[in-house]
Amino acid sequence: MLNPLNLKENFLFNSHDLKIYSPKDFPSYLPKLNNLYDDLFSGGKGFRAKLVKWVGESLRLSREAEHLLAQTIEFIHNASLLHDDLVDRSHLRRGKPAAWTKYTPEYAVLAGDYLLARVMVNLSQFGNIKLVQYTAEMISDLLEGEWLQDSVVGDFFVSPQQLDLIHELKTASLFKWCLKAPFIAAKKEDPELLAIIDEMGSLLGLLFQRSDDLLDYDIRNAEGKAVLGDLKSKYLNSFGAFICQGKSRTEIDNIVRSQNLETFFQAVGGKHFFDLKLKEFDEMNSQKIELYFHHMSRLKEKLNNDEQDMINFLSPLPDLLYWRKKPG
Repeated sequence: MLNPLNLKENFLFNSHDLKIYSPKDFPSYLPKLNNLYDDLFSGGKGFRAKLVKWVGESLRLSREAEHLLAQTIEFIHNASLLHDDLVDRSHLRRGKPAAWTKYTPEYAVLAGDYLLARVMVNLSQFGNIKLVQYTAEMISDLLEGEWLQDSVVGDFFVSPQQLDLIHELKTASLFKWCLKAPFIAAKKEDPELLAIIDEMGSLLGLLFQRSDDLLDYDIRNAEGKAVLGDLKSKYLNSFGAFICQGKSRTEIDNIVRSQNLETFFQAVGGKHFFDLKLKEFDEMNSQKIELYFHHMSRLKEKLNNDEQDMINFLSPLPDLLYWRKKPG
C-alpha cells in the first residue's frame, strides 16, 4: 500500500504504476480505435483510479475487483474528456492534439460511447447488480452536468449556486463513486455509512473543481494552466462568478472582455479587491474542508479495526485537492 506521506507525487502527478488500460481490453480488429485509446490514456494522472485502489485495499477487495473498479472510473472519466473536448472545441488534451482533431469528431464520439458500453459489459460480468445500477446513475448525473454546463456557456450572470449544481453532477459524482463503489463491491451497504461517504465525495469534488477554477486566475497554478482560458472560452467559472457577485451589468461586461490578468484586475476594481475576494473564497472553502473532516470522524467510527488505514489516505486529500499542498 502507498505511503500517505508520498501522496503528492503518487496521487496527483505519477500514473506510471497504474495499468488500467491494455490493448487486450479492446478488439484487435479495430486498430484505429486502439490507436486513439493509446493516445488518450497516455499522460493521464490516474488519481481517481488510485483513490479507488486505496479504498479497495482498505476494504480487502481482491486485486481483480480493484482493477475492475479502477478501470471503470478511468474509462468513464476519459469518455467524458473525449466528449468534453469536442463540445468545447478544445484542441489540446494533456499537451497533445485532442482526439476529435486527430481522428475526426465522429470517431471521438464513437470512442467515448464505446468506453461507456465497455464499462457496463465489464461490471455486468462482475455480477453485482447494485454496483451496475449505481454506476449507471453516476453516468446519468455526469451527462446531466454536461448538459447544464453547456447551457451556461456565454452566461456571464450565472450564479455560484447554479455552478455548484453543475459541479455536484459533473465533478463530484466521479469522486463520490471512487469512495462509494468499493464499499458496494465489498457488499458493505450500511445506509448511514454510504451517506457519510457520499458527503465526503461531494466535498472532495467541490474542492477539486473550485481549486481547478482558481488555476484560471493563476492561483496556485503549479500545473501551468492557461490563464483566463475559461473566461476566453466564454465560461464564467466558480471564482469568476464569486468575484462578479454584486457587480453591475456594465462592470461584468468589462470583466468578461479581459484578455490578461492585468486588465482583469482593473475591471474587477484593482488587485487589492481581487486579493480580498480570493481570501473570502479560500475561507469559504476552508469551512468545506472542516466539514469534510467532521464527516471523516464519523466514518472512522463506522469502520472496522482492520479498515482504519483508509483514514490515512483520506485525511490529506482536501489539502492536496484544494490547496495543492504536499503532506507534512
